[in-house]
Amino acid sequence: MHKLCINKHTGSVNGARGRAERRAQALATAARSAVSSGMANKRDRQATIRELIEGRAVESQEELRKLLLHRGWDVTQSTLSRDLRELRIARVPMPDGGARYAVAATAEDESPRLDALLPHFFTHIDGVGELIVLHTLRSGAQPISEALDAEEWAEIIGTIGGEDTVLIICRSATAREKVIRRLKALAEA
Repeated sequence: MHKLCINKHTGSVNGARGRAERRAQALATAARSAVSSGMANKRDRQATIRELIEGRAVESQEELRKLLLHRGWDVTQSTLSRDLRELRIARVPMPDGGARYAVAATAEDESPRLDALLPHFFTHIDGVGELIVLHTLRSGAQPISEALDAEEWAEIIGTIGGEDTVLIICRSATAREKVIRRLKALAEA
């Protein structure tokens, strides 16, 4: 049997139960603090990423990770990838043949426009049955896939974007042919 004593001046509970309650309250306070500071840290880190990307030509995640480290942010590759995805930052081709990171959408336009992206990234397209495989330049598949999803074409069930390939699932073989024609027309525009 546990012996409990209540302090008549403070109303606090003494004993094992009281210590457990105080420990639980301290842990809850610490957890709330960690969560709120983590969110602030994430916002600050992502603001630094955006500043670096907008201020210079950053060509790789490793280069960006090193720049962040110089600013005091030691991030893992998975955290950096997640931040880039959340910030809508993608690698875009440069006229000289290289690629650099850039913000894929502006504040006014939440999703990248297919007609603006496709001519820059498209290389070729092929399909069979209800499936289309759209090939892009490196790092072009994700923005194209996202833009296609945003278009909400009735003929398309969904897309899967890799590094340089987008798999497009259509409702039928007839729909596939229609989508291929539309994509080719947009790519040539």
